[in-house]
Amino acid sequence: MKVGVLGCMAERLKSQFLEEEKIVDLVVGPDAYKDLPNLLQEVEEGREAINVILSKEETYGDISPVRLMSNGITALVSITRGCDNMCTFCVVPFTRGRERSREPQSILKEIQDLWNKGFKEITLLGQNVDSYLWYGGGLKKDFINASEIQKATAVNFDQLLEMVAVTFPKMRIRFSTSNPQDMHESVLHVIAKYPNICNHIHLPVQSGSNRILAAMNRLHSREEYLALIDKINTIIPGCSITQDMIAGFPTETEEDHKDTLDLMESVKYSFGYMYAYSERPGTLAGRKMEDDVPEETKLRRLQEIVDLQRKHSAIRTQEYLGQTLEVLIEKESKKSDKDWSGRNSQNITVVFPKEDYKIGDFVNVEILNCTSGTLIGKAIGYSEMQTK
Repeated sequence: MKVGVLGCMAERLKSQFLEEEKIVDLVVGPDAYKDLPNLLQEVEEGREAINVILSKEETYGDISPVRLMSNGITALVSITRGCDNMCTFCVVPFTRGRERSREPQSILKEIQDLWNKGFKEITLLGQNVDSYLWYGGGLKKDFINASEIQKATAVNFDQLLEMVAVTFPKMRIRFSTSNPQDMHESVLHVIAKYPNICNHIHLPVQSGSNRILAAMNRLHSREEYLALIDKINTIIPGCSITQDMIAGFPTETEEDHKDTLDLMESVKYSFGYMYAYSERPGTLAGRKMEDDVPEETKLRRLQEIVDLQRKHSAIRTQEYLGQTLEVLIEKESKKSDKDWSGRNSQNITVVFPKEDYKIGDFVNVEILNCTSGTLIGKAIGYSEMQTK
C-alpha cells in the first residue's frame, strides 16, 4: 500500500509528514493533482514524492467534481481559488495561493450539468467571492496591466451572479463567503432583483473592536461594517446576515470583547460560526504576536458570544411565526421520519410533515412554531419555483 496526503493541509504540514513522522510516501498540494501519475511512479521506484507548488493559474475549471455523499439536490460550485487578503490569523493564502477566478462559461457549464442531473440549488463558492474577476486569466493583481479590451469585457461578481440567475431561473442560488471590504452595493441590487437568489449573506466580521480588526489586518472598520449592514437591510429587507467571530485574539482586552458583544447587539445575526483563537503556524499572528490571552479567558469570552448569538437567533426565528415561506426539501428530519427538512431563502432550517411531498420539491410552508435554530410548520402547496 502507498500512503499519500493530498490538499492544502498537506502543503502546510509537508515537513512533518515526510521528515519528522516519516508516515507517508507522497505529499501533494492542492494544485498538483495533474502530476499524480508522475508522483506515483516516483514512489514505485522507491523515492519519496512531493509536489506542493501553488499554481498561479489553476482554477479546476475543467474538472467535473465527483460529488460524494451528495443529496442530489444542493451542490457547491467553486468560482475562485486562493485569497489575497492577508488576515494575520489566516493560513489560506499560504496553502491555497493567490486569488484567481474561474472562466464564467465553465461555471455555467457545470451548473447546466447539475441542472440536467436534477439539482435544485447551487452555492457559488470562494474564499472571497466578491473579489471574483475574470478578464481572460491570470492573477487578479495583473488586471491593472491587462489590455483595454480585456478590461472592457471583464466579468466581476455581480455580473456573474446575474448571469447565473438569468440563465437558470428555476435554480436557487446562494454564495459564500463575502469579505466586507469587497462587497459592493451592486451585488445587493442583483440579489434584490432576482427571486431565485437567496436572501442570505454570510459576512464575517471576526471582531467588533477597531483595534483588534487592525491587528487582524481586516481591511474594514467597525463603522464601515455597520454601514454595509445598513445598506443590506435597506436594499434587501428581510435578508438574513450571519457571522464569523474570533474570541481571544492576541492582545484582546475586556473592552475589545465588549465592543464585539455591542456590535452583535446592533446587528442581531441570524446565526454564526464562533471560535476561540488558536495559532496557525506560518501566519503573521503566529510568527509575530504572542498568544497572550489565557485559555480560560478565551473560553469564557467565547461562551458569552455563543450565548448572545443563541439569544439573537431565537429573536430572528420568532420573526417568521405566522409567515408563509418557500422551502426546498433536502432530506428527512433528524428527529422524525414523518417530517421533511429543508431551508428557506434566508438559510434557516424548516421542518414540516411529509404528506405527499418529496425531496427536491419547492413548497410553501406556513410557520407555526420555532426554536432558536429551526422553524416548524405545515406545507400548504407547491411554490412558484416548483417545476412540474
